[in-house]
Amino acid sequence: MKLVHAADLHLDSPLSGLERYEGAPVERIRGATRRALSNLVQLCLEEDAKLLLLAGDLYDGSWKDYSTGLFFSQQMARLAREGCRVAWIRGNHDAASQITQHLVLPEGVTELPFKKPGTVRYEDLGIAVHGQGFKTREVTERLAESYPEPEPGALNIGLLHTSLSGRPGHAPYAPCTADMLSHRGYDYWALGHVHAREVVSERPFIVFPGNLQGRHARETGDKGATVVSVDGRRVAGIEHRALDVVRWGRLEVNAAECASLDDVLERVGEALAEARDDAEGRLLCVRLEITGASRAHAELERDPEALRANVLSIAGDVGARELWVEKVRVETRPPSDLSLGEDVVGQVARAFAALQGDDAAVAELAEELAPLLQKLPAELKSAADGRRHDDPNAVTQALADAERMVLTLLTSGGRS
Repeated sequence: MKLVHAADLHLDSPLSGLERYEGAPVERIRGATRRALSNLVQLCLEEDAKLLLLAGDLYDGSWKDYSTGLFFSQQMARLAREGCRVAWIRGNHDAASQITQHLVLPEGVTELPFKKPGTVRYEDLGIAVHGQGFKTREVTERLAESYPEPEPGALNIGLLHTSLSGRPGHAPYAPCTADMLSHRGYDYWALGHVHAREVVSERPFIVFPGNLQGRHARETGDKGATVVSVDGRRVAGIEHRALDVVRWGRLEVNAAECASLDDVLERVGEALAEARDDAEGRLLCVRLEITGASRAHAELERDPEALRANVLSIAGDVGARELWVEKVRVETRPPSDLSLGEDVVGQVARAFAALQGDDAAVAELAEELAPLLQKLPAELKSAADGRRHDDPNAVTQALADAERMVLTLLTSGGRS
């Protein structure tokens, strides 16, 4: 018997500023969460799954209009017609307090309660699903501690929207530990909230399937759901299935061996072609980073607009309509042998190297900058790439950025 576990659909999640990028495939990205949900339903039908488990954040917040709820209901009706039932809970984004509109869902689609833990029993399948959804957006209680005892003779599944004891980039809602879940006595924990796929434990299975569809450049790689194989009253195994229709990726091109801009662009074309093939026909949205100590550094830094235009031209040739470069970042630096010179460039390069290698000096600099950073308006406390200026590593990164800028100016103007 097959079950399917998914979470964090974020259906009709709004785009974040993509309209400002010329040539961005806005409409294709906007519709991606719906098409990924259609793929999820198709997977359930192809696997003859008897039950779909949805571990929260079906929606991204209150619906803009009823079309969001209608689309979800229509997809659930496809499952109902084929005898696949659905058990779901609310997460922080679709908590009871967040969603003001409601639609009657098809028969066989069951929401577990959000005021207290509950159990849905599927007697014909020998399965008991236990869970509790979010009543409000911020749930800090240890919900899992109050989940029902496992039912004898049944395959017991826990549905929970949580980041366990904490995961980067995710608020610590419904906190718990893997050990606590393991000792609950359930056979499978279907978790949601964390957008990165993770198998926390295999005895019992404690699984984050990740979100169904990446929504921006920080949600990279393939996204999808987990197929759960059941043998009698035990979980025999699990398998990840990619269901995304738009794939986000970070692509690093090392320019260390490149002597000119043309050399770099040739490598960019090769890397984009390889990434296109790996995406297997999906729309690929790439954030490109050019790195390394390169003799092409000054040329790369000289005209960012021309560099981006060249990269977009290459992407159009390589990927036609299936490849879009969201951003080009130049993280190169001048060749490392600059520090060997006795001229101004060499002296500056050695000074930066000495400072970056002195942890005490970096810490002192961070301490001196802290009061200034606190005075920044909220909108300026993060860099364009999302890094916060008060992050412990921010000073180290700022020094590296400053080194690149200063040495670029010195070398592009010729050595003195």
